[in-house]
Amino acid sequence: MNWTIIIITLIVVGVLGLVLEFLLIPGGVVGAISGLAIIAGIVLTYYEYGTVAGNITLIITVVALLVGLFFLLRSRTWRKFELSTKIDSKVNEIDESKVKVGAVGVTVSRLAPGGKANFDGEVVEVCSSHTFIDENQEVEVLKIEGNKITVKLK
Repeated sequence: MNWTIIIITLIVVGVLGLVLEFLLIPGGVVGAISGLAIIAGIVLTYYEYGTVAGNITLIITVVALLVGLFFLLRSRTWRKFELSTKIDSKVNEIDESKVKVGAVGVTVSRLAPGGKANFDGEVVEVCSSHTFIDENQEVEVLKIEGNKITVKLK
């Protein structure tokens, strides 16, 4: 085999396979095949052309992998792959001005014991204090603890 063919077919294809494994195709199969291709290219160079050519190929391959990895990690490559949207909302945020203790509303769904109720146009998750409550029943807020609203049948 020609030394150029060994380098191009095995080592370059192996390095490209490692980059694909690292960025696009996780799972290990492509990375393992790429690593074996690189090792096979270096071993074939030692076998066909001797120690000097094998050492040169090994050194160039290791340096190329390290330099490529350095630039891959230092560049803005990851900014193209990362999710950059920020979530600034909260779960079950209760508007204290609309839903207060003693407020009267109508159940939107059956409370068994949890469900939804409408308080002046604000539909919120509520829990029944003791019993099941059918929908379209008037309920009154007993207490508000954090994001949990407890109601009773009015």
